Amino acid sequence: MDKPFPPISVYILTFNNERTLRACLESVVPHADEVVVLDSGSTDRSIEICKSYPVKLYHQDWAGFRRQYQKAADLTKNLWIMFVDADEVVPETVWDEIRHTLANNGETYNGYVISRRNFFMGRWIKHGAWASDREIRLYRRDRGRWEGDLHAKVTVDGPVGELKHPYLHFPYRNISGQVQTIDNYSETAARDMFEQGRKVGPVHIFFRSILRFLKEYFLKRGFLDGFPGLYIAAASAFYVLTKYAKLWEFYKVPQNEEERDKPL
Repeated sequence: MDKPFPPISVYILTFNNERTLRACLESVVPHADEVVVLDSGSTDRSIEICKSYPVKLYHQDWAGFRRQYQKAADLTKNLWIMFVDADEVVPETVWDEIRHTLANNGETYNGYVISRRNFFMGRWIKHGAWASDREIRLYRRDRGRWEGDLHAKVTVDGPVGELKHPYLHFPYRNISGQVQTIDNYSETAARDMFEQGRKVGPVHIFFRSILRFLKEYFLKRGFLDGFPGLYIAAASAFYVLTKYAKLWEFYKVPQNEEERDKPL
């Protein structure tokens, strides 16, 4: 028989997530001792949806990925906390594994890596870069913190274990949604690199993009996912191209409107 397991706090960030938020909350509210939602100014029905569930709802204007994640984590009360994206669903199999693991091995590890299965273009993606989508999600509040910028991740002080069962991830409604994300993320990444003083040339941009496509489509066998695999690899290469092109633009094209509008 399993020992009693400790209470778990789940925290979620929201910004216009009405498409997936209800399914997300349905999958965590019945199992978590506490659910914290930190919203950054949603204008759709996200707030209304949250208020229909027993969650602790807070607001903070967007402060950057790391600071926003950490703020939500700091709002939780329990020793064990878990981050869940608003476009994710946590299946019963994951909760069963979490309960069993914390009840029997709760003192062995300070955090646990959980993988994600991604659903896109009407199918589950099983190959390519998306197939290795895994991060620390469940951890002791006093041993973990968010680190990094655009691609912030939880780092844990001490041993880290791994759960076998995955989250389910529904990242985009359609291709347009992914293109918008590429535009937003590439802008943030380029600005971060610009502020760090990094520079790039056309040859570097070209080869970085090509290598990303070859890696994801051939080395990681994205081609086994059919056309969705081809599109994901191409979109990933386009993200790299756009990110570095924007960095080049920051250096080469005047950002001041008066300078930009001067005649040649």
